[in-house]
Amino acid sequence: MTDTRNLEQVRADIDAIDQEIQALISRRAECAQRVAAIKMAELVAARERGEPEVDVVYYRPEREAQVLKRILDRNEGPLDGQTVAHIFREVMSACLALEKPLRVAYLGPEGTFTQAAAIKHFGHAAICVPQLSIDRVFRQVESGDCNYGVVPVENSTEGMVSHTLDSFMDSPLKITGEVEMKIGHHLLLAEHTPQDTITRICA
Repeated sequence: MTDTRNLEQVRADIDAIDQEIQALISRRAECAQRVAAIKMAELVAARERGEPEVDVVYYRPEREAQVLKRILDRNEGPLDGQTVAHIFREVMSACLALEKPLRVAYLGPEGTFTQAAAIKHFGHAAICVPQLSIDRVFRQVESGDCNYGVVPVENSTEGMVSHTLDSFMDSPLKITGEVEMKIGHHLLLAEHTPQDTITRICA
């Protein structure tokens, strides 16, 4: 009986904590909306003064990196740093979407490791737009249709992706971040198919 009461108490504590977390996330989202309003007010004031029009910058990678570093520095567990960073990145991504959703071009199609890297870096609230080639990723960002692009630079099987590096030589775009992805492949076999009978693999 005591164990049952203890379990009920722990569950009640969890429910109360969840409520607090939700309230704090809502407060953070409201702060993000206030940031957006302040930035827009500054832009309107600049226009009224006749100053050259300057785009409002909603996403600052350096600011996000500082926030994540502080979060990781004060993490004492039991969740590991990677898990905590993932949780907070999604919170930041959702809050940023309230200001202005990011459009991110990536080397497609959907389901690629490049898309996974884009989501890992920008969060699920970002609008990820698949492109057929590395060149088209660059063009999407250069034209302003997308805010950022994600392209492969190096992998463990082929080494440096020379086409990506060459594209940077001919583009005004700069690298603002790096994402490391653990790549894993699995061989799928039909049931009752001996592995030693395989002569061709489609990937």
